[in-house]
Amino acid sequence: MRIETDGSATDRSHDTQSMTDSAPSGSALLPLHVWLSPAFPVGGFAYSHGIETAVDENDITDAESLQGWIEDLLAHGSLRNDAILLANAYRCIHEGAWAQALEVNDLALALCGSKERHLETISQGNAFLLAVRAAWPASDLERLAESAVTGVAYPMALAVAAAAHRQPLVATIEAYLLGFVANLTSAAVRLGPIGQTDGQRVIARLVPQLTVSARKAAEASLDDLGGAALRSDIAAMRHETLYSRLFRS
Repeated sequence: MRIETDGSATDRSHDTQSMTDSAPSGSALLPLHVWLSPAFPVGGFAYSHGIETAVDENDITDAESLQGWIEDLLAHGSLRNDAILLANAYRCIHEGAWAQALEVNDLALALCGSKERHLETISQGNAFLLAVRAAWPASDLERLAESAVTGVAYPMALAVAAAAHRQPLVATIEAYLLGFVANLTSAAVRLGPIGQTDGQRVIARLVPQLTVSARKAAEASLDDLGGAALRSDIAAMRHETLYSRLFRS
């Protein structure tokens, strides 16, 4: 994607390190830990991203099948796309290319394959933006709130916050993916096919893939978007017809 500045950006030359990820200290990354923790009020606990359907239809029955399901999302599905969208939005904001950044947001919303997937990303994105503006104010966040009249996709909201507060790109993607994976695993635990210990084993086994996925996404363009995790997409579509539901997606 070619990025052109719109002439309204402030001087961002001091932000170079945020794009390079050159050995940031642990304390420098604390904002990411806060924003992607379960305590940050985005309501992620209410969404299963189709996991509830997969459990109901016996596609996920144990730790191994859950791990395989999430691995596919990271390599071929919605989590890969989210990471690429986040990276491109971050780069746009970093360069002051607001028109392109808003196009990335519109694309993120358009790529939602079902009504509930759209609800999931826009509800969490709007909630994240509201909370981060109140506690971690920045002019770019105010501009996003004024400009994204159709709502904000979750990866877009995080991208703007991370760029505004000079969080490294790869670390931001890693934190987003880990938070998402932890939430999916928590959903599976609450639905019953695995216990808490197995859930932690799944997350631990996925950590190396999260790092690889984040670094690939950081270098990807919008032309790299696409997916083949069809069972997950179908599960998301079928979720609204389940007889009883614990989750909103």
